[in-house]
Amino acid sequence: MLGPVILAASRSDKMRRFVSAAPGTKQVVARFIAGETVEQVIPIVKETVAKGLEVTLDVVGEDITTRDQAYAARDAYMELIEYLEDLGLGAKAEMSVKLSMFGQSLEGGHELALANIRPVVEAAASIGTTVTLDAEDHTTLDSMFAIHEDLRKDYPQTGCVIQAYLFRTEDDARRLAAAGSRVRIVKGAYKEPATVAYQDKAEIDKAYVRILKILMEGDGYPMIGSHDPRLIAVTQELARRAGRKLDEYEFQMLYGIRSDEHLRLAAEGHRMRVYTAYGTDWYGYFMRRLAEKPANLLFFLRSMITKG
Repeated sequence: MLGPVILAASRSDKMRRFVSAAPGTKQVVARFIAGETVEQVIPIVKETVAKGLEVTLDVVGEDITTRDQAYAARDAYMELIEYLEDLGLGAKAEMSVKLSMFGQSLEGGHELALANIRPVVEAAASIGTTVTLDAEDHTTLDSMFAIHEDLRKDYPQTGCVIQAYLFRTEDDARRLAAAGSRVRIVKGAYKEPATVAYQDKAEIDKAYVRILKILMEGDGYPMIGSHDPRLIAVTQELARRAGRKLDEYEFQMLYGIRSDEHLRLAAEGHRMRVYTAYGTDWYGYFMRRLAEKPANLLFFLRSMITKG
């Protein structure tokens, strides 16, 4: 299976240099990354919202090594909030944050990440939008959930992400569903050992459905992060059984993937949010997109051959 190999490569500096220099990289990266600067991504946000869609914005970059980089990440989100305030889009444009980018992995990282994310969440609330804490590898999750719980004391709309392939996630979902919080469920896109995560795709899909059922029957607001047609259909059926209205859950899909499906779901009256990443440190995010779907990797390889 190529997925685990690609995920391992996402942590390799040698592979980072090779991929960055490859002739077809820029073309393929542009498929998944909306731009390098906030000025480049704002027109895409406006265009997306004009189509009846919503967005969540991610400033890519997680492999930081210094506190100054963590502060710079915080400042990048504060700049983004200033632009969103001028657009007056409210909750149609929220933000997604990886706490590793805010210093979580550094010495004293839990406290540093919390101190960095709090002003971002506060500023987001002041313009009528919110922040979702992205899930990363399993070693970071206890810290992420603790920060999420802390933030929700003052900003209960703060969201978080859970990953279906982890054994722990059903218990996490039960706790979060009862809390009335906003929860995005995804399959998972990190290389995790068999001691903590399902390795078989069919088992991951089954776990996803079990967890989705918990969320739909709970008191929270489920956000379904998937492009899988079967899981989209299952979501609609579980929502119907739970008596949820169309505005009581939402679908989320990645920028550049299944764009026609984005529009179809929105036309049916569903809330459809496009996960839109931008920034210069795109490598880790890009490699996970390649690992998720073989067609993405084939597209990349064809581009390299064409441009070579």
